[in-house]
Amino acid sequence: METGQGHRRRPVTIADVAAATGVAPSTVSRALNKPGRVNEVTRQRIQAAARALNYVPDSRARALASGRTRTVAVLVSDVTNPFYFGMIRGTQEQLKAAGYAHLLIDTEDSGEHEAEMLHKMRQSLDGAILGASRLPERALAALAEEIPLVTVNRNVPGVQSVVIDTPAGIAQAVEHLVSLGHRNIVYVSGPERSWSNQARWQAMRSAAERHGRQFQRVGPFPPGRGSGSAAADAVLNTAATACIAFNDLLAIGMLTRLRGRGVRVPEDLSVVGCDDIFGADFSNPPLTTLTAPIQQAGRVAVAMLLSRLDSRGPEAVRRNVVLPTYLTVRESTGPAPDRHRPTSLP
Repeated sequence: METGQGHRRRPVTIADVAAATGVAPSTVSRALNKPGRVNEVTRQRIQAAARALNYVPDSRARALASGRTRTVAVLVSDVTNPFYFGMIRGTQEQLKAAGYAHLLIDTEDSGEHEAEMLHKMRQSLDGAILGASRLPERALAALAEEIPLVTVNRNVPGVQSVVIDTPAGIAQAVEHLVSLGHRNIVYVSGPERSWSNQARWQAMRSAAERHGRQFQRVGPFPPGRGSGSAAADAVLNTAATACIAFNDLLAIGMLTRLRGRGVRVPEDLSVVGCDDIFGADFSNPPLTTLTAPIQQAGRVAVAMLLSRLDSRGPEAVRRNVVLPTYLTVRESTGPAPDRHRPTSLP
């Protein structure tokens, strides 16, 4: 509304809409926020007046009235890790479609920082989605009692979760390598605090038992390309002819180091990654890896969270969703060599 020539327009308020329609401000508020509580004729008249006056709801006032901020936090351990790109895209698209704001938080691979940020932002959030949470089980379960949340790639009893079934993919990778004649396979471990890292190692141990073998593990290593050199050297100090890395970034870093040491992939050593991130097929050689529905995991996590927030009952039904993975075979895996001879360090 005009406050004088040359002055700014002040925002149109509920009181202005009430004055234009001859009803109480409380009736306007109900018609705009809870239309089922106002008769149809009055509701249409109020909504028409609001449009004519270019009324824009005050999100802060609406949040106070409804107890909802329509904001969801998405927490990831490392925002630069390409694994999270698809998850962030999936959560953002789904939240936008539902009229929610998307708040992205990088927890810097710290469970303490993760908990601190959630407690600090609690009054500003309706809920949260945690990507590969680093919180201990008990702390995560307690947090889920305070704030509606869904975890991705973390399975804790009593907490809603979306889990990408990489353990089943690990079993596929082992079968692939065994079919190529590999008997000595090593797992290149990621962070010790990572739930998915432990799940992948357990899957490798189970696969080894099925084949009457005992696979080795090296590491742990930080899950980035920079750790690839140390990881490659550790693998070459074993008798392995093939390895499965915790994630693609680690595997791609290993390929660079192996090439520098004159180790041929896959003729001397086969390498398998995990996640099929953007660029895995551009590596040298293109990386055999587990393809994960990362973007779908983000969308499903949002759908689960919003279902809980919109539940009319005292508590939404807790459920867990498992999404399948599959092995994508590229040029970094091949038949086992007759004899593996590690190259000396330069």
